[in-house]
Amino acid sequence: MHDLAVQAQGVGKLYHLGQGRGHDTLRDLLGEMISVPFRRRGPSKPGRSTKHDELSQPHGDGQLWALRDVSFDVRHGEVVGIIGANGAGKSTLLKILSRITEPTSGRIEIRGRLGSLLEVGAGFDPELTGRENVYLNGAILGMKRSEIRRRFDEIVEFSEVRRFIDTPVKRYSSGMYMRLAFAIAAHLEPDILVVDEVLAVGDASFQKKCLGKMGNVAETGRTVLFVSHNMLAVEDLCDRVIWLKDGRIADEGQPKDIVSNYLQETFSTDTERVWKDPSTAPGTDEVRLHRACVRPADGSPRDSITVHTPFVIEIEYWSLRPNVYLSPSVALYNEQGIVVFTSGPEFDPGGRERHHPAGLYRYVCQVPGDLLNDGMYQIALYVDKNQRTILQQDDILVFDVQDAVEMRHGWHGKWTGVIRPMLNWSTDLVDTETP
Repeated sequence: MHDLAVQAQGVGKLYHLGQGRGHDTLRDLLGEMISVPFRRRGPSKPGRSTKHDELSQPHGDGQLWALRDVSFDVRHGEVVGIIGANGAGKSTLLKILSRITEPTSGRIEIRGRLGSLLEVGAGFDPELTGRENVYLNGAILGMKRSEIRRRFDEIVEFSEVRRFIDTPVKRYSSGMYMRLAFAIAAHLEPDILVVDEVLAVGDASFQKKCLGKMGNVAETGRTVLFVSHNMLAVEDLCDRVIWLKDGRIADEGQPKDIVSNYLQETFSTDTERVWKDPSTAPGTDEVRLHRACVRPADGSPRDSITVHTPFVIEIEYWSLRPNVYLSPSVALYNEQGIVVFTSGPEFDPGGRERHHPAGLYRYVCQVPGDLLNDGMYQIALYVDKNQRTILQQDDILVFDVQDAVEMRHGWHGKWTGVIRPMLNWSTDLVDTETP
């Protein structure tokens, strides 16, 4: 049992809706202390704790179980991802782990020094300079002054705000503010690091830098609990994933398996959509959608698509004005939100000059087999007029591409890559002599 860094047994958290709540953060407590003298004393608040057997009771009026009977172990040096939809209980669990709030039932044992990165920038004083806030925020996060002084240059260099380090942070842009806050928190050296969605910080290049820092932390053998909606980061960083759903553990195991199951449930398939009445269909006074579907090239929208299956994307819309040239296009996203490709009709140099009567138009996009990897995909639709988008429909279609078991040859892993093309290879014997 001594190899366990975190042990959670039957953890539950009950909130009373519409009633005064306790102090979840230091800021809440300070705000309460400052405002108390200016308020009339009212009746005392009801207690927040409940008996353990209330876990078996249904939700009462005004009550919400954010977590119910959550149990798991985390070994020293393990990187565990925690995923789930908004409201699944992820942040509540991390706050309990970080001792910000107490569980209503159950218990958590933590062996080692724990550092949290839950609310980036908590504890910053806008009137103080960046330098002063490094020392203030570092102290709030548990760093000694000597440690802050030793790591100061590294923190500032990572944040990329050295030029403005002696400027009050109230004059920082939101990006600069968040960069400095993350840099402070990321340079802690705890035994256990609890991280909540740090990759929402800054622009794309800085997010990549944050991900690299998280990877370095994991490589040093420290224990990490990582919450993120970035499924690629979860799969890349984590040894194991816990999936929370409605406050309970829905599943846990290998990252690729759990992430795939989670995404398949989150994105249910929607392979055909039809709008019969133009007056209620999505669109504008120039264009209205009639139908969108994805189907096997020789089948219907109800038929399955495998990695070998050629399929088509069909778009139908009403063009409501004569002598107008409209150009549709589609973007295909995989389950991690990466654009696999975008496509539209081949450019017609004379198209805009010809007369196009008003009416119902159908466009068909042919997609070859042996191109996509297995997984869930989403299609976004765009209709342009004079190189300006006049209609955009995100996630208009959602479909699943299934694996082909005949290619496995006894192997059960996941094919890597955004696409999975069947390319032509040749083999030639160049020389029979070997060195």
